[in-house]
Amino acid sequence: MIAQHDLTGTPASTKYRRSLLDPERVKTLSLVGVLVVTIAVFSVVVDDYLSARFVSRLLIAISITSLVAAGEALVIITRNIDLSVGSIVGVAAYLTAELLADHRGLPAAAAIAFALGVGALLGVVNGVLVAVAKVPSIIATLGTLSIYRSLLTNHAGGKTVSTGSLPSWIVDLPRSTLFRIGQYEVRTMFVLALVIAVVLHLVLQYVQAGRHLYALGSNPEAARQAGLNARRIQIAAFTASGALAGLAGFLYVGRFGTINVTAGSGLELAAIAAAVVGGVSTLGGSGTVIGAFLGAVLIGVLDQSLVRVEQISEFWRDAILGALILMAVLLDVAVGRRLRDRARRQAIEESREATHV
Repeated sequence: MIAQHDLTGTPASTKYRRSLLDPERVKTLSLVGVLVVTIAVFSVVVDDYLSARFVSRLLIAISITSLVAAGEALVIITRNIDLSVGSIVGVAAYLTAELLADHRGLPAAAAIAFALGVGALLGVVNGVLVAVAKVPSIIATLGTLSIYRSLLTNHAGGKTVSTGSLPSWIVDLPRSTLFRIGQYEVRTMFVLALVIAVVLHLVLQYVQAGRHLYALGSNPEAARQAGLNARRIQIAAFTASGALAGLAGFLYVGRFGTINVTAGSGLELAAIAAAVVGGVSTLGGSGTVIGAFLGAVLIGVLDQSLVRVEQISEFWRDAILGALILMAVLLDVAVGRRLRDRARRQAIEESREATHV
């Protein structure tokens, strides 16, 4: 696979960033096109499809999935995968809900910090297993997926944290609105997720520490020879993924209110699907957090829309999600590599022309 970033972390596509053949631009525009077509199709099939109520519910659902997908994207870029994010969301959600139920006067900032801390701690464990113990990420996180969920089940002892035991501000969080666009209310949760995605995207693209993730994912051995600390980078990626899953757990409490040990189950599949569909290559070293965010939007639109199509069962919704992952991987292999090769040749030609001048 052609590396998208060189070993100093500088994007290889810098010289052809404005080209229409920039692979990341093509992926993003293609995803936006698919999203528009999907919404148009469901608008015809489903009556009163784009109602204010439906859009509000969609934005709230996207906010949780997109946060987990953003963290998953960071891990996948380093040529790893995190299957435990759903369990991390569940642990963070339950412990945060339990904390708020026991301390109803706790400030929102403290609850958010607690959820982030829980998620980051569990993410560190994953990072150490992969980077230090050298356990393949798919095996390590498959194990911690079960371990984290089992520990939560043992801790909960069959108890459920109910909505009535939570402070009103967390229960009202899903209805919190920053501004309106016509009849549509833009929810605070969605804006928070979008801001985080944009900030992470800018960090990965323009901050050296962020670009090191691409360098490691593009060519791990060459990255080590260039002096990059692979262990530190991998642990940082898993820690960030865990922290974002922890934050998603906090939002999960606000969205559902009643929390039990099954909280977050299945989110790992949605997060991986969003990242891969959003153009994050499973081979590492390529993709963007904004792409993962758009992937989460597409997954959210499909999931929420298919619920309104009575003829489609939950089984087929899961099957469609799995098919999306396969299609995205095949597209990345068949088209993405060709685009990167073409863009690299264009950059070389431009460099030669500049030399002759």
